[in-house]
Amino acid sequence: MKISESFVLALQNIRASKARAFLTMLGIIIGITAVMVIVGIGNGMEGYMRSMFQGLGTNTLTITMTGSGSSRELSVDDIQAIVDKNSSLFTALSPTVSMRGTVKVGSESLSSTSTTGVGEQYTTIKGYDLEQGRNINYVDIVARNRVCVVGNYIDDIWFSGRSVGQTLRIAGDKFTIVGVLDQQEDEMDEGGSDDMLLIPYSTAARLSGQGKPSSYTVMLADEDQTDFASDLLEQELYELLRSENAYRVSSMSAVLDTMTEMIGVVITVLAVIAGISLVVGGVGIMNIMLVSVTERTREIGIRKALGAKERYILSQFVIEAAVISALGGIIGIVMGFGLSSVATVAISTLLEVEMAVTPTIQSILIAFGGSAAIGIVFGYLPARKAALLNPIDALRYD
Repeated sequence: MKISESFVLALQNIRASKARAFLTMLGIIIGITAVMVIVGIGNGMEGYMRSMFQGLGTNTLTITMTGSGSSRELSVDDIQAIVDKNSSLFTALSPTVSMRGTVKVGSESLSSTSTTGVGEQYTTIKGYDLEQGRNINYVDIVARNRVCVVGNYIDDIWFSGRSVGQTLRIAGDKFTIVGVLDQQEDEMDEGGSDDMLLIPYSTAARLSGQGKPSSYTVMLADEDQTDFASDLLEQELYELLRSENAYRVSSMSAVLDTMTEMIGVVITVLAVIAGISLVVGGVGIMNIMLVSVTERTREIGIRKALGAKERYILSQFVIEAAVISALGGIIGIVMGFGLSSVATVAISTLLEVEMAVTPTIQSILIAFGGSAAIGIVFGYLPARKAALLNPIDALRYD
């Protein structure tokens, strides 16, 4: 008997008992659907995190000066010298100083607005563009000018789009607005990325009483060189400070990789748990095939009496089990795509997060191949039982 003939017979037997066949496939369908959706959610979470971290700067390193373990303090010029010395790795540097103090426009207080002291290359590092006016420049830093660049939210809400040349107060000191940044987010909200102020780091350091910046942001020429650049930067800092406790070098890329790895582990565990239903489905296939062998004992006896060899009987039942499992796999894949689309819409609607649930081709192939393999493995025992039936006993079976 040809394989094609066994395949046709398997389809005929499935059509003859559709309800039983569907219930047999159910475990396979649920397992494959669950695996696809879980893997798709994992991919969506990874993509969403990457887009979020991209805005924070995965192509940057942050130097934090802790000041412990060393008697020497580094100046901005010292850090700049390291960047200039390794210009093939580093392309830009900006000191950063976090400012505390109430921001006021007239008599109104802007409690959610963030104020940061930065260098003239900060907007380049962050990828910000100017909509109006100019950026903070070197002269502002040297002279400690009280000037600022505002986010689009402040310009739009508090100055009706005409903030350049206007003034506001930060911790009681008057600052003149010299520039407005382009809108960063699709929707501007209070406390969001567009609700911020940038001032010269030298001014921020004096007003906050820090004296010198304690944090620096360095832009990398190649994001793939993050680990090497981080190690080199730590070595350069150690040669100057002679203490590993005096500084800390961190990168958003390393944080992203760690979080992605953690998500991968969680998704893998969940996918394995969901895959257990595939094994349950395999047990169901074995059970129904044993019943089928019992029901078709006389048929098997007639076939063997007419000269059918054991391998033909074996292949017929194995192929039938594989077809049932494969059909369940196909239905599960279709349902997996459908539920992934529904999950994408639900997440966007309920959580207001742009995250696409996207199953990978690899997960689909593994799920489908696994379902067919389960059908063969769990169908072998009933098929073997059918192949070993004595034709005389089979013909006398009632």
